[in-house]
Amino acid sequence: MQYRRFGKTEFQVPVISCGGMRYQQSWKDTDPVSDESQQNLEACIRRALELGINHIETARGYGTSEYQLGKILPQLKRDEILVQTKVGPEKDVEKFKATFEKSMGLLRLEYIDIFSFHGINCEEEYEAMLVCLETAQQWKREGRIRDIGFSTHGPSEIILKTIQTDAFEHVNLHWYFILQDNWPCIEAAAERDMGVFIISPNDKGGMLYKPSQKLIELCEPLHPMVFNGLFCLMHPQVHTLSCGVARPEDFDIHMETVDHLDEAADLAVPIAERLEKELVQTLGDDWVDTWHEGLPEWAETPGNINIPVILRLRNLALAYDMIEYCQMRYNLLGSGGTWFPGKPAEDLGQYDLAPCLQHSPHRGMIPALLSETHALLGGEKKKRLQQDT
Repeated sequence: MQYRRFGKTEFQVPVISCGGMRYQQSWKDTDPVSDESQQNLEACIRRALELGINHIETARGYGTSEYQLGKILPQLKRDEILVQTKVGPEKDVEKFKATFEKSMGLLRLEYIDIFSFHGINCEEEYEAMLVCLETAQQWKREGRIRDIGFSTHGPSEIILKTIQTDAFEHVNLHWYFILQDNWPCIEAAAERDMGVFIISPNDKGGMLYKPSQKLIELCEPLHPMVFNGLFCLMHPQVHTLSCGVARPEDFDIHMETVDHLDEAADLAVPIAERLEKELVQTLGDDWVDTWHEGLPEWAETPGNINIPVILRLRNLALAYDMIEYCQMRYNLLGSGGTWFPGKPAEDLGQYDLAPCLQHSPHRGMIPALLSETHALLGGEKKKRLQQDT
């Protein structure tokens, strides 16, 4: 395993972290846990430690994950593991405190190495975080947590605003080959010597454990998951990737990333160039260079249609045959809350999009493209994993 300094707290984190939202029994934390599920989770943890993956990440919102981890973590050498959990901020600080205490009780630990405010995705959650920040800082002074950061699925503007408070030592965010919008946030974090943890590079990063045949061919000689991991980690500002596993053997593909890390740029850059070339060949230079210009935010669009997300998904579906991934993401629109906001492009006939598209160089064609994308990707509504119980 290779390790990187996780910002100003000086933790040495493995470049692959053990994400805790795939191996638990249930998304409902009140559900009973079977012996089989518990044995599988413990086998995952022990396999992670065998590989040198000592950073174990979970959250209060991950159903039975904390409870199940609490059965094995006290058996491990405490000074040899880094445990991270996440708690959502609340405008009622007493509720925030109670949720944190529940996490501590379930994990059966005296302190948390890495604590994150979970889901700073919008202005309201940012304001709630400010209400709770002093409480978290007090816990740090008391030694109950050793590092304070935040996790976000929000737009870059909210992420930057949160980073610029200078109150945090790490950030969990999305950034990978198919979504590079948050690079300015990573640069801002690096300027402040913050740890950078990439969320869900394999699932939200393209459902890369089920890649299309075209994507497989474009990423040769690497598996798409290995390419994406190297693409992220060839940037020294990135410190670790969250790799949620369901079974112990799921770590194997991630270790291929570690094995190639010393030649990351040599391997990943040519593949990235090939993927970018395919995008241009499929969609055209002008579209690739300018499709995102002048697009309104979802909240400024009639019907709250999330035009930038829909057009991005169209790009991926057409260029890389990532139909299953794009269908999954598209059909989350309308049910993702602040984690994936806005709505799909259904009932377009009800809305006049011309005013909100007036600054787009493609304003005349975008309504038709939205309709085309809905026909390609629309289907049964999806729920976030936490909701799908």
